[in-house]
Amino acid sequence: MRVHVIGLGGAGGRIADRLAADHDGEPFLHGVSAFDTDMAALDSLGALGEERRYRFGDAAGGDGLDGDLHAGRELGEVHASELGRALDDQRPSLAEAFVLVVGVGGAAGGGVAPALAAELETLYDAPVYSFAVLPTSAESDPDAEADASPPGEADDGSGPRRPLAERNAARTLGALSERTAAVLPFDTDAWLRRGETIADARDRVNGIVADRIAALFGAGETDESTVTPQQVLDASDVARAVGDDGEIAALGYASQEVEPPKAESRFGLGLFGSSEPEKVDTSAAVSAVETAIRKATRGKNTIEVPEGRADRTLLVVGGPPAWLNREAIAEGRRWLAEETGSGAILSGDAPVPDGEAVFAIVLRSGIDEPERVREIRASIPDRTE
Repeated sequence: MRVHVIGLGGAGGRIADRLAADHDGEPFLHGVSAFDTDMAALDSLGALGEERRYRFGDAAGGDGLDGDLHAGRELGEVHASELGRALDDQRPSLAEAFVLVVGVGGAAGGGVAPALAAELETLYDAPVYSFAVLPTSAESDPDAEADASPPGEADDGSGPRRPLAERNAARTLGALSERTAAVLPFDTDAWLRRGETIADARDRVNGIVADRIAALFGAGETDESTVTPQQVLDASDVARAVGDDGEIAALGYASQEVEPPKAESRFGLGLFGSSEPEKVDTSAAVSAVETAIRKATRGKNTIEVPEGRADRTLLVVGGPPAWLNREAIAEGRRWLAEETGSGAILSGDAPVPDGEAVFAIVLRSGIDEPERVREIRASIPDRTE
């Protein structure tokens, strides 16, 4: 499906920049933009040219907002229409969905995201999804070490504390649930390696977030030279899977390396071109598909899925066409239905003729509240805005 990705604030802008660096020109990425109040943060982006970066909020003086979410929301309400117009050169009316990427512990991105989501919903007949990068628990800890800036944010080694990060996140998650069709939180804490600081992890985590966005929204987009999927994934499949009530969704992804089948010559000597691809051992194909599906389901997701259950589940299996065993995929769907308790499993396939791995994408929506989200919401005892 064709999406327009908008990075908001420091973290969102850097992730959008990473997405452009790694995936610009791919069919799914119809447009990509970065909006921020901080001119220095925008200037640091390397893959997004000036025409795709936009500073808003003259009242902020070109600097960040120092965690003041109230100020961020005020700027968002004032500048939402302006930001909507800033997308015009990338023909946003052709996008099948908008994806807002935001570090919800901050003020600029978290402040503007709800207002921009409402503006886009008014202007275009396309759903708005939010990819919410959660702050770590250390960021609001007054005893935390000084390098606790979130992935994507500037860090000078002695950066300021972010005592409001979890409270900002709680308020922004609530607002995004009200204003966007679905919220996909990314639990930064869970993706840090043992002993790794956020400053150390920044580039790696930004790459993971960008890759997950590309995996989900790029799965159904192919060019004319690729093999046509047997079960085409389109925008309506994603919309049915995540719903439109602002529910939390979790995304799992896994791959299993395989040996690409070699082409066999019709004369058996490989001298006069190929006729048919070499057949893949059935048991090997079944094993690869099964392993990828189980890893994507039970492995580390963008956010924890309590007890693995979900109201709705989407499964996409991709890789070299010869390895996409239909019986194995059907069995994987049955296993996934039992694992998640979902009444129905939506599915699609994503053939990659030159691929070297079988991969699986598992999107679950309508999940029980993850523990990390519960902790963040608890930072505001009465959960008021």
